[in-house]
Amino acid sequence: MGAPAKPLVFVVALLPFVYLLWAAVFDQLGANPAEALVRSTGDWTLRMLCVVLAVTPLRVLTGNSALARFRRMLGLFVYFYALLHLLSYSGFDMAFDVADIANDIGKRPFILVGFTAFVLLTGLALTSFNRAIKALGAKNWQRLHKAVYAVAGLAILHFFWMRAGKNDFAEVLVYAAVLAALLGWRLWRYLARVAASGKCSSRI
Repeated sequence: MGAPAKPLVFVVALLPFVYLLWAAVFDQLGANPAEALVRSTGDWTLRMLCVVLAVTPLRVLTGNSALARFRRMLGLFVYFYALLHLLSYSGFDMAFDVADIANDIGKRPFILVGFTAFVLLTGLALTSFNRAIKALGAKNWQRLHKAVYAVAGLAILHFFWMRAGKNDFAEVLVYAAVLAALLGWRLWRYLARVAASGKCSSRI
């Protein structure tokens, strides 16, 4: 992939934010703009999470190692949309009242789950730079960043509980299926490596 590829991916990943900003300024978010922003930023967080988790399978299946260059940037976009989601909820639903937000987190399980996912994402975002990799060591850094799998599970649970009140699970099932396929592929690769190493050791 050529030099312009990374800026292009950056612009494409930023487009949902640009659209939401435009829609908010020009009153194109429907009858309930606040709810539309909270839902839309949550949806884009999940979509970007799916994109990030798809990078490694696509790199392996296509043999295109250059795809790995986009993973860190796309991961930061997951955090960016998650932060917008949290700010939209905190501002529009809770008027940035810290006490009310803390009470809501403790009272409603789906908010607690979503906030836990955000805390994990914050840790991943803060350690996504080269200095953090050097400070933690490559192996420890890799172990820490496996928390993205927990984030995926918590995100789906958050979405499921949020939609449970309206008994609307169609979108939840789509995201769950995509994430299950992406995580299942990783599990299959891991088990294949374990089986292969077992065969090699039995021959020694």
